Amino acid sequence: MDKELKILKYSDLSKLIERFRSKGFPVLAPVQKGKVIEIEPVDTLDTIALDVLLSTQSAKKAAFPKVEKVLEYTLEKAAVKQTAIDPNAYAETILFGVRPCDASGFKSLDAIFGEAPSDAFYLNKKEKTTIISFSCPTADDYCFCTSVGGGPGYTAGSDIQFTAISKDELLVEILTEKGKKLSGLFNDLLTDASPSIDKEKFLADVKVVFDLDKVISNTTAAFNSAELWLDQSLRCIGCGACAFVCPTCACFDFQDEQNTKKGVRLRLWDSCGFSLFTLHTSGHNPREVQSQRWRQRIMHKFSYMPEQLKVLGCEGCGRCSRACPVDMNIKEHLTSIALQ
Repeated sequence: MDKELKILKYSDLSKLIERFRSKGFPVLAPVQKGKVIEIEPVDTLDTIALDVLLSTQSAKKAAFPKVEKVLEYTLEKAAVKQTAIDPNAYAETILFGVRPCDASGFKSLDAIFGEAPSDAFYLNKKEKTTIISFSCPTADDYCFCTSVGGGPGYTAGSDIQFTAISKDELLVEILTEKGKKLSGLFNDLLTDASPSIDKEKFLADVKVVFDLDKVISNTTAAFNSAELWLDQSLRCIGCGACAFVCPTCACFDFQDEQNTKKGVRLRLWDSCGFSLFTLHTSGHNPREVQSQRWRQRIMHKFSYMPEQLKVLGCEGCGRCSRACPVDMNIKEHLTSIALQ
């Protein structure tokens, strides 16, 4: 559909949350919890951290939870009875107040989980989630969204996007049919926007810092460059923080929790940066050193995914660099690869 441009008064923003909740829609949004910003259920606008640059963790948990039950089982006499979890048992949900890089990150997850055999748990949650993003008026030195094809006002992945154009008004872009349907709950609060509004004036200035085409081609060519991967990964301790805050990382593991009578099978986030990730029961590990695991992370995002799924595995949000306890900076590493 052609996008629609509207204006919403900032003072009416709280009414949106009230109306969403009154209709029974769960609303997930950034919430301040101590020193971190989590994506959590909210009931009112005043609990939402709209003024922060980014949530600490990405919004992917809305459709790809950190821990997810996929099966229950019980022991009945000499047989095991399995009870499948219905992947459709998920309420229509609104993801509110996330940044463009989070909304766009779902493109990568859609490609990963949509590939045959498709993942019904993820796809059903994603289909039932309407995303309202807020463009970025500010950025920091970790942000490099423009270098990977995004931007502070990038709309791909969003159903509706808000941009603050004054202290009193928001530009509202209704981008998809899902967004249009949801906007029906607050159409009375909207007025037509002038087509002459220059959205770019109200966005952060994020400079392009490397040539993406060179990163992709040089990453593929550097597969056997042991020196490069060793140099970049020398400080890496394999903690997995980068993967757990990333909007596009999708590695997972299955674990069973049980007693003598019943149990559940859980899907949990995992990371290719963990030494156990590729460890075989024989004791052999095809990625036995951290440099090989770092290579896998970069190759997956900038070579394998573009080649096989036609999407990039990075949104340039910089969360991995902010979260890294040893100050590894992916923007610097990618710039180095582009200059190889």
